[in-house]
Amino acid sequence: MLFKQLLAIAVGLILATGVIEQPARAQTSNNLPTIERVDRTSQESGLPGWIWLIGSGVLLIIFLPKIGWIVGLISVGESEVGIVTKKFSTKNLPPGRLVAINGEAGLQADTLAPGWYFGYFPWQFSVKKEPVVTIPQDEIGLIVANDGAQIPAERILGKRLDCDRFQDARSFLLNGGEKGRQIDILTTGNYRINTALFQVITSVNCAKYGMTPAQMRLQQIESERVGIVTTLDGKPIEAGEIAGEPIPKHDNYQDAQKFIAAGGRRGLQEQVILSGSWNLNPWFVHVEQIAMTTVPIGHVGVVISYVGSSHSDVSGDAFTHGNIVRKGDKGVWVEPIYPGKHPLNKQVMEVQLVPTTNVVLNFTARFTGKHGYDAELQALKLLSHDGFTFEIEVFQIIHIGALDAPKVISRLGSMQNLIDQVLRPIVANYFRNAAQEYTILDFLTARSERQAEAAEHIRQALKQYDVQAVDTLIGMITPPPELMQTLTDRKIAQEQEKTYEVQRIAQVQRQELVRATALAEIQNQVVTAEQGVQIAELEAAAKVKAAEGEAEGIRSIGQAKADAYKAGVDALGEQAYASLQVMQIVGERQVRIVPNVSVTNTAAGGNGLVDALLGMWAQNPSTIPTGLPRIAEDAGGSPIANGVKLPSIVSVVKPKPHSES
Repeated sequence: MLFKQLLAIAVGLILATGVIEQPARAQTSNNLPTIERVDRTSQESGLPGWIWLIGSGVLLIIFLPKIGWIVGLISVGESEVGIVTKKFSTKNLPPGRLVAINGEAGLQADTLAPGWYFGYFPWQFSVKKEPVVTIPQDEIGLIVANDGAQIPAERILGKRLDCDRFQDARSFLLNGGEKGRQIDILTTGNYRINTALFQVITSVNCAKYGMTPAQMRLQQIESERVGIVTTLDGKPIEAGEIAGEPIPKHDNYQDAQKFIAAGGRRGLQEQVILSGSWNLNPWFVHVEQIAMTTVPIGHVGVVISYVGSSHSDVSGDAFTHGNIVRKGDKGVWVEPIYPGKHPLNKQVMEVQLVPTTNVVLNFTARFTGKHGYDAELQALKLLSHDGFTFEIEVFQIIHIGALDAPKVISRLGSMQNLIDQVLRPIVANYFRNAAQEYTILDFLTARSERQAEAAEHIRQALKQYDVQAVDTLIGMITPPPELMQTLTDRKIAQEQEKTYEVQRIAQVQRQELVRATALAEIQNQVVTAEQGVQIAELEAAAKVKAAEGEAEGIRSIGQAKADAYKAGVDALGEQAYASLQVMQIVGERQVRIVPNVSVTNTAAGGNGLVDALLGMWAQNPSTIPTGLPRIAEDAGGSPIANGVKLPSIVSVVKPKPHSES
């Protein structure tokens, strides 16, 4: 670069002295006499023009630096900045100052931009050329001021000033710039900075200042993550608070001066940084990246904030088990957060997940739910009314509404506390009390009733805690082995009874089948019989009608006779009319008053049976047998001849036995 500048000066001087001829077209100009004079001079010298050209160039190359040194010539390149040091002066720097702004001896605040400068005589000035400061893409530069006012004790970084991004050192010092680390940073670009006043820290030289290249890059907040910010400068956090309150309009901590000017606090901040790239001063903020708060489907998140403006309770007088506050206040927020991803500051807030779907809690060691709430629950050990110890598994289904979730957390702190401190004691206590009122067989044989009673009791108990008990289910019941044998035998007997009943039903069905088959086979006879039954029923009905008519006639005749008898009695009297009727009946019916054959006793002069036989023969000769009859008596004393009972008209007179006296 310097060689090109010297060559340009030499050519200018040669043209000025007339060593080089002008072009032919220049001969028509007003400078023609001068050119002729130059040509005559060249001709008089007897040397070619190119020798004059080369000679002039060599002389310039040899003597021009000396000439520049004599006249105080300084040349600054395009990518350089000149740092000036004044060796002596009639003025001295004030105590504690390193850079001069009023012509004092020493390092000067003003720098030299690219170009030529005269008057910087080497015996009075020295100029150091430094490359311009370059901040690469996606990086930052930090500044340390070597001169300026003292930083106040309550701050650690120098305040921002209007100094053209540290390129105007004079303005920095005149406007009260503070020495030390600066709150402003350099972003991507090129800067002409007085490196005597400002030390610039980049990724290239950061190791010398105790920094890492990662700190010199833009702050990258990944997607679905948030940056938890801790500021290192500002006013102290108020007593009783754990984080600084949100400060507006500081562009996510990129404008640190506005943050401090608005009263920002040093320390943990409530406000977070969302995903993106940010120009942050690592001397001002420290950023920790954490994952967003995820509320899965079927849950709500109850926010417990440890920061906020007040503790005003909005739960109402009916809820006396904790404070519920508005969103943004300190305490349990009345509004839960719903499924999704939320950029919450977990350093100052806690989120308790509460399932809003049905949750099954297993009182058994055989398995646990994926939610893990029942990991410590075991089967209940109970003592029955009849003195048996047994285990029972219980499955409790609960539900918590989204709007009831803040109340549950405010009262108990977490879902696990609800299980451990409320649900487990309620369920266990109920079944222990119930076991004292029932025998173990009641649980085994009437478990549906026990289950319904338990469900109703637990439902009412959990309702007081803003929890809905959907159902209570009894699982496996493990009685003592000796009782199990009894139950097994009973069950076998019951099954046998069922088997016998099934067999009986099968036999009945078989009988019905046989009967149906037989009926089918005799269907014709059945039809005939049914017709006969109908005929018989009709004949019987006819006879009934005939009998009814006959009875009516007899009734009429009898009534007539009764009337006649009554008239006779009235006429003759009862005794006379009765005798008359007897004689009339004897005559009409030919009643015999005396026997046809009379057999008298042989002692009275009769012949006994011979007379009887003769009398019978006389009355009816056909009754006398041809053979000799055999006369005897039956058990009743009636006469029997040849095995035939004699008629009653035959009277056998037995002879009286003689007395022995």
